[in-house]
Amino acid sequence: MTITGMFGPVVNTAAILLGGLLGLISGRVLPARMKKTVIQGIGLSVLLIGVNMALETKNSLTVIASLVLGGLVGEWINIELRLEQLGTWFERKLSHVRGAGNFSKAFVTTSLIYCVGAMAIMGSLESGLKGNNSILYAKSMLDGISALVFASSMGIGVLAAALPVLVYEGGLTLLAGLLQGILSPDVIAEMSATGGLLILGIGFNILEIKEIKVGNLLPGIFFSIPLTILFTHLHLGA
Repeated sequence: MTITGMFGPVVNTAAILLGGLLGLISGRVLPARMKKTVIQGIGLSVLLIGVNMALETKNSLTVIASLVLGGLVGEWINIELRLEQLGTWFERKLSHVRGAGNFSKAFVTTSLIYCVGAMAIMGSLESGLKGNNSILYAKSMLDGISALVFASSMGIGVLAAALPVLVYEGGLTLLAGLLQGILSPDVIAEMSATGGLLILGIGFNILEIKEIKVGNLLPGIFFSIPLTILFTHLHLGA
């Protein structure tokens, strides 16, 4: 990894913090009905992003198997519960802060949105392999704007999402060298498609259509790597 490899994750983290702080300030002057409408708009936008990503698949069998295996591992680890416990811990520590009552939901929702997307994965790998932070810099602009909107409606929990983003993207950046040589265009497409379905699940959660344990399905993104290679070798497709 090059010296500049970690700049991307750090800038992304800072953008979420800055956007979240600006959102908290603006959120104090927005009435509840406006916040609700903004959240619904975000939910619909998240659904659109998820659909676009999911349609990148070239082999739906890979996506299905990835989510099944990922769900089994995620339920065993209970990632969703761990995230909620971390959010609850933060909430207790900040119980005296205005707007902390919805902390856990805001933290879990935005953490997943910022970590699940293809830009988080591919941007981190690009930073680690080549020292090219352009993808994460672009993601930082998007995340900063969305953090502003989220924080204005959901509160201070959005700022805490910067921590898992730093750990997740930073970890992927540091481990990028181990994945060099196996990230073919087909692998990237299936990782993106699997992540797209998870983002769809986040959209359903935001709109309160159906509660989906997106966190427990998160390992599916990484199962798509060996499964794509295996199914390509076996000439299996769907």
